[in-house]
Amino acid sequence: MRATTWPLILLATTNAGKVREIVDTLAGLPVRLLTLADLSVQPTEPDETGTTFAENAAIKARAYAYATGLPTVAEDSGLAIDALGGRPGVHSARYPGTDYPAKFRHLYVELAPHARPWTARFVGAVAFVVPDAGVEPGIAPVAFACEGTVEGEIADEPTGTNGFGYDPIFIYPPYGTTLGNVDDRRKLAVSHRGAAFRQFRAWLEEHSA
Repeated sequence: MRATTWPLILLATTNAGKVREIVDTLAGLPVRLLTLADLSVQPTEPDETGTTFAENAAIKARAYAYATGLPTVAEDSGLAIDALGGRPGVHSARYPGTDYPAKFRHLYVELAPHARPWTARFVGAVAFVVPDAGVEPGIAPVAFACEGTVEGEIADEPTGTNGFGYDPIFIYPPYGTTLGNVDDRRKLAVSHRGAAFRQFRAWLEEHSA
């Protein structure tokens, strides 16, 4: 395979589960992927002030690209539940609860007054930024952006110990179970993150030298 225009790309996340899924999706490309954990000095984490996943992905990509000088891909994702007006949405990681079992309990309290099925979707947005010394970081152009989704519904109770985050409460109907009950390969084949990073992979392949 020809070399891509960017042989070194920073993955702007510290989430080990996300890193694993992204690395698996981009496997085979002639690109060296660094994570924030690989950096000797950790950049300051930006405030995620966006109202959409796409806005937050761009905020993170710009911030880390200009802090490190590296082409950077960032992702922002979360769970949107129709009965809750799309919440927790961009606040999924900051939804009340010290851990995910606590978040699940809080969600079920909120969902209790609403009729089933509790339809929902995972949404994942990707932004890729190449730093330019002559451009202000806050307005730097996003070289590539895309979004991936997967439709499903919230389970009556958490099931499964695979995956991470909200996977144990998210039923993917074609599988007949939660994403917490399937292996990494089956999850990645249908997940929002897999869909988004497959688009990014195709774009990188188009920009091969």
